[in-house]
Amino acid sequence: MSAPLRSWGGYPNAPQGALACHWRERLAADLEAVVRAQGGTLPYGNGRSYGDSCLAASDRVLHMRTLDRFIRADWQQGCVVAEAGVTLAEILALAIPRGWFLPVTPGTQYVTLGGAIGNDVHGKNHHRRGTFGNHVLRFGLLRQGELLSCSPAEHPALFAATIGGLGLTGVIAWAEIRLMPIRSSQVDSTRVRFGNLGEFFALSAELDPCHEYSVAWIDCLARGRQAGRGVFSVGDHARYGRLEVDGRTRRQVHLTPPLSLVNRLSLRAFNALYWRMHPSRRTDRRVDYEPFFYPLDRLRHWNRIYGRRGFQQYQCVIPEAVAEPALHELLGAIAASGQGSFLAVLKRCGAIASPGLLSFPLAGTSLALDFPHRAELAPLFARLDAILREAGGRLYPAKDAHMSGGDFRRAYPAWERLEALRDPALNSRFWRRVTA
Repeated sequence: MSAPLRSWGGYPNAPQGALACHWRERLAADLEAVVRAQGGTLPYGNGRSYGDSCLAASDRVLHMRTLDRFIRADWQQGCVVAEAGVTLAEILALAIPRGWFLPVTPGTQYVTLGGAIGNDVHGKNHHRRGTFGNHVLRFGLLRQGELLSCSPAEHPALFAATIGGLGLTGVIAWAEIRLMPIRSSQVDSTRVRFGNLGEFFALSAELDPCHEYSVAWIDCLARGRQAGRGVFSVGDHARYGRLEVDGRTRRQVHLTPPLSLVNRLSLRAFNALYWRMHPSRRTDRRVDYEPFFYPLDRLRHWNRIYGRRGFQQYQCVIPEAVAEPALHELLGAIAASGQGSFLAVLKRCGAIASPGLLSFPLAGTSLALDFPHRAELAPLFARLDAILREAGGRLYPAKDAHMSGGDFRRAYPAWERLEALRDPALNSRFWRRVTA
């Protein structure tokens, strides 16, 4: 047994006992023994889920990082088969020098392959390539003592339920994914600041169809005619240049302060400065892939800046037809509260359907920002939830620590199909909370 594990957000503060099985020799037998001894468990990847979806109802998780081997790779076709505990960073380290990249990547490269499937992660190119699950060819699922090969043709119901299924249908042992070809590890990007939410939607309508990647940072505290102001970024893989893995030394937050370093004064000053330092005219530049895709990965343990009480992320998606007015309401409520984060992300999602039953994105606009955990969050989140409910939007289970059961069941009507396919040995605090 290793040291206790927690979610990335540190809230709820529910340390998990970690059990790592030597599955290569006795995969099914070891898992069944753990389940019998502990009364249930849950697969746990690299701990980058923010809320309680990665926390076992039994407080005993299976630490998947022990499954960290590559099984085979076809560098002509761009297909990789790896164990579920391999991280996206480890895949990129092999793929980039050979001219391949992940077709979909979230905002951190330190999630495991199994976690990327279980949360059906999405990225800055959802409008072009959908979710991670759209590029999964097959996987091995350990379920009730049997290792099943799942794909759209084999066990299709389990294939769909496992993608975005939060680790509840079984334990992913390995997966095969398809990569995308690149000519350079660098990204040609364009940045421009915008003055309000209306300008964001105008830029998105103009630029999204022309570029692989699109995302915006917004000032969550701006009000009035500047509400929703921010910095818009688009990018494409460079057509020429080097194919190198970024190996620069990362800085680290060594200690967790007793109180959050993110507060009204620091937040307001940072947001105003960050907005003004970006150009008012479109500016082109070539950047390495890490600062473009993974800006927070440059600072290890950045979650510690939120203090011992941790933080919660509010990530929602709103249908296209009502996205702009609903976002005006959401941002108005957030600005009035004086709470929020340095990194507030706004992006458009496309209409490409995911193969997963409980996948988060839909055709519309996604908003994500972090809040230091404090008592004042409860009334703010209640207000935000009411706006989201009226708009027909939904929250992201992988980032959630507060969603009500009613809101979850309304937003994810396929949950009953997942419950019917859930492995009885696997349950999470999140699932127990929203389905009770």
